[in-house]
Amino acid sequence: MRALAATLLLILASLSTAAAQQVPGNKETVEIGLSTDTIAITSGFRGTDLTVFGALDNADPLIQRQGRYDIVVILQGPERDFVVRRKDRFFGVWINAESVTFQHIPASYSLASTRNLQDIAVPKIFAQLALGVNNIYYEPMPDGFSSSASLREFTKELPRLKLKQSLYSQRPGEVQFLSSTLFRATLSLPANVPVGKHQARAFLFRNGEFLRESSTSLNIVKAGLEYRIYKAAHENSLLYGLFAVFLAVITGWMGRLMFRKD
Repeated sequence: MRALAATLLLILASLSTAAAQQVPGNKETVEIGLSTDTIAITSGFRGTDLTVFGALDNADPLIQRQGRYDIVVILQGPERDFVVRRKDRFFGVWINAESVTFQHIPASYSLASTRNLQDIAVPKIFAQLALGVNNIYYEPMPDGFSSSASLREFTKELPRLKLKQSLYSQRPGEVQFLSSTLFRATLSLPANVPVGKHQARAFLFRNGEFLRESSTSLNIVKAGLEYRIYKAAHENSLLYGLFAVFLAVITGWMGRLMFRKD
């Protein structure tokens, strides 16, 4: 891992130098790379950290010395539908009552930044970029809520639930400059991280102004026996269901033979 990290840093540094020599008049840009482009999830997976390496191109030396460049890095999971339910007490029993279904919601969202977001730029900029847990656009289904007040309540509850499940996280200070142009970000992936294609994005800010964005992708896949079962269940659902019923019948029959009293 250390050798791979060193190699990535050298590559990014050479790209930064080459770009600065070729187009010295251009504005600053940012390039990023990942410590790995694929993460395999097995039965022993307990979560991991993903390292994102990056480099600034055509950086202003004066602003560098002043430390006025900021980086925000996010890792956004595949989009899924998510249902938020409210429980009400009915005859002494808590039951699911009203619910709202949100569509095209990132299944996971990890953010790391050089500083606290409020110290990097004004909230309006982050709202325009949909950057940060509270700035993601949570799109509800066209019908499924009773009032605008109810919708606001469910929309506020959605990120809270995701944060509680550790699927959403924000870690200020986890982006560190290793030199005047090279930086490293650490993103946390929980044990329940969803499989699929994730997108890593880096946002460059200068004196509170958004300049550039760069992105790359990460694949999270199941591996081992769990992956084969998962694949069989999705590709041959009928046979998988019949096999599950057959296995349950056999297990019950064998249990009856082993534990019968007569």
